Amino acid sequence: MMSWRQLELHPRIISALHKAGVRSVRDALCMSGPDLQRLTSLSASDVRRLLTAAALLCRPRRPLPVLVADESGHRLSLGCPVLDGLLRGGLPVGAITELSGQSGVGKTQLALQLCLSVQYPVCHGGLDSGAVFVCTEDVFPSRRLQQLIREQPHLRTDVPPDVTSSLRFGDRVYIEHAADLASLQSCLKRRVRLLLARRLVRFVVVDSVASLFRSEFGLADWPERNKQLLMLSSMLRHLCHQFDSAVLCINQVTDIFNNSEEFMGPSSSSVCPALGLAWANQVMVRLMMRRLQGTVTKGEQGSALRRLDVVFAPHLARAGRDAAVWREGVRGLEAADETHS
Repeated sequence: MMSWRQLELHPRIISALHKAGVRSVRDALCMSGPDLQRLTSLSASDVRRLLTAAALLCRPRRPLPVLVADESGHRLSLGCPVLDGLLRGGLPVGAITELSGQSGVGKTQLALQLCLSVQYPVCHGGLDSGAVFVCTEDVFPSRRLQQLIREQPHLRTDVPPDVTSSLRFGDRVYIEHAADLASLQSCLKRRVRLLLARRLVRFVVVDSVASLFRSEFGLADWPERNKQLLMLSSMLRHLCHQFDSAVLCINQVTDIFNNSEEFMGPSSSSVCPALGLAWANQVMVRLMMRRLQGTVTKGEQGSALRRLDVVFAPHLARAGRDAAVWREGVRGLEAADETHS
């Protein structure tokens, strides 16, 4: 276990860490910057130096193997050519993707859209299988799912109508609810694993991964919180690797203490994904969705302007695309869409 003696930090910082009970580098990496600030009473600049030094110490001496399949590997389409272009085909299969953002920005809607996209044949960007949606916060949005099902012909104009009409979308979305962390772990170990093993599903959504940790653990409980966080991430990685499936974890955000913090979010954002650097190291793709100023119209429909950013991924450039939420789903913006400030 790596200790603070291995880092060139000011003794004042090390003393504050020991007083707060943060004994090792791994403990710090399992916490977000704001949580460390509150726990240790260190300044924002001190916490930034601490996390930078910890991340450098944990960096492997040899290059890590590429964690993504080559260009022939499967991707799960988002159902929108603009957003698929940003992600070079969609979400990678066999890996964990994280989607973070503030409440109401459209994260759950994009997850629902993917639950329908996975049911299409592989030639149309799907995996010819179903999806399991694990709710940890709110009631499952059944009405919105039914609306998206009805609007599939308008969203997926690239798919022949006879293919779309032949799919029984509502029968292949399995819904689970987990009120606490123990229930979530049991659900993943038993019911989700069984659905994957029977090839009934190849896409798993956890909405959201941070809510249970925030509700069950206070700052003083961080050792047990870190242990449970790493156990959950290991379980999710094993599921997506063993069953060659895509996993999407929706994450909450926390106020950012410095806009230049790497891998936390776009530099123009005032928030960063929750759960800290240790969790960030468990996901292969980190996406962030945020609301922009202005609105966009298309015919009689209007939507607040959004943006989907790639925060990090081994196979993607750090970039983003503007988007909007329509009746048929989440779409990246094209030149024909009219934007208003």
